[in-house]
Amino acid sequence: MIGAKTRVGIAGAAAAAVLALFPASAQAPELAMLDTLERGAWELRMRSDGTTRRICLRTGRELIQIRHRQADCDRFVVQDEANEVTVQYTCRGNGYGRTNIRKEGRDVVQIRSQGIHGGTPFSLEGEARHVGPC
Repeated sequence: MIGAKTRVGIAGAAAAAVLALFPASAQAPELAMLDTLERGAWELRMRSDGTTRRICLRTGRELIQIRHRQADCDRFVVQDEANEVTVQYTCRGNGYGRTNIRKEGRDVVQIRSQGIHGGTPFSLEGEARHVGPC
C-alpha cells in the first residue's frame, strides 16, 4: 500500500517529467509583437506639441528607447502580449524609462514613455506611423 505522501511525490515527479518534454524554445519569442511591425521609416508625432520625428525601424525595438538612444541599457519586460508591450529600462549613468507600445496595425502604434534622462524627468505620448523606406 502506498502512502499519501508517496502518491503526492510520484504525481509531482510525473508532472515535472511531462513539463520537461516541452523545450523552452517552443515559447513565443520575447517582444514578438514588435517583430510584426512594418520595417522602414516611421514618423512619431508627439501629442503634447505636435512635433514629429522620424525613426528607422529595423527590429521594432527602436521604439522602446525614444529618449535614450544608447544601446547598452538593461531592459526588463513588464508586459508582453500580442498587441501591447511594456518595457522598463535602465541606462547606467544616464537615467531610466518605462515605455508602453500598443499596436493598432502593422503600420500604426501608440507610444507612451516616461522616466529620467540626464537627470531631468520626461514624459512622452504619441502615435507612430510607417511612412516608407529608411
